[in-house]
Amino acid sequence: MFAFDWIALFITFLGTMFLIGELLVNMKGIFAIIGFGFITVYFSSYLATDMFIVMMLVYFLGIILMVIDGKLINDGTLATIGAAVMVIAVGFSAPNWVAGLYSVIGVILGGAASLLFLKVFKHRKMWTKITLRDQLSSEMGYNSMKESYQFLVNKKGKALTDMRPVGTIKIEEEDYSAVSNGQWISKDDEIKVVSVDGTRILVKKL
Repeated sequence: MFAFDWIALFITFLGTMFLIGELLVNMKGIFAIIGFGFITVYFSSYLATDMFIVMMLVYFLGIILMVIDGKLINDGTLATIGAAVMVIAVGFSAPNWVAGLYSVIGVILGGAASLLFLKVFKHRKMWTKITLRDQLSSEMGYNSMKESYQFLVNKKGKALTDMRPVGTIKIEEEDYSAVSNGQWISKDDEIKVVSVDGTRILVKKL
């Protein structure tokens, strides 16, 4: 057990920062190893062997949910659930509420700090749709990004893909990347452009 409860904050902070950082940037497993080491120290310091294994599995279940979201679903739902699972794992593993609070704060701050790696290292191709960072090229069948799409407001078209909430629409034989107004729109549904903010096209289902 740690000599001081606040040490748990730094251990969970560093462990979470490096593990999530590995999901965000391509470090060839280096960050994953470092993060795994810190998280192992945290759980092994507070738990007996049987509970240590259980809580490690719960914590990494949260990581796995994030990976599934980033690779397949890409709408943030499983990533949010995964983050909650990680918080629960470290919180319930602490011997008292003070250490638990420090641990939870460490996970939250570590997750936020991992975003700083995006400014330094090469990005992984995950969550590109939900963050609207994917650049659609003309070679892929999309029109070039224009400074503004104001001329599309109130025009009607159809969804070329499912929108959860991001997807592709077709208006007057042109394809655009768009986002729905909180609705899940299915492929081939009729849509209408509600508003445009620069290159961000907001649509609703008719």
